[in-house]
Amino acid sequence: MKIECIGDHVKLNGKTYPCTVSLAMDLIGGKWKAVILYHLKTEPKRYSELLREMQTVTEMTLSLQLKQLEKDGLIVRKVYGKKPPVKVVYSLTDFGKTLVPALEAITAWGNQIAEQKGEFISNTLENIV
Repeated sequence: MKIECIGDHVKLNGKTYPCTVSLAMDLIGGKWKAVILYHLKTEPKRYSELLREMQTVTEMTLSLQLKQLEKDGLIVRKVYGKKPPVKVVYSLTDFGKTLVPALEAITAWGNQIAEQKGEFISNTLENIV
């Protein structure tokens, strides 16, 4: 029997999942979570840096996804200073860093797909999905 199928379900933080893939996708699934984690994998970033690098994400979506990733323990939000303007920096937690090999594998797979079935294009907003 496979490890992910030892029990009938998997439980984490009060949530029950049918398998470990479902658990993992709840933590990093969706259009933006993995992208945010990818941008944080090498160094901490400020909110404005993430927004600039991710071009097509809305401020509201980025804010919500950062809060969810923080709640799930994948990133940490550190505030510097007590009076406005404060500096807020996001970085991967040790738990979040365990995801880096998977992010690198997803990146390599995406590059392979682009090379074989698509094409790399200039970085203009009308071409970004």
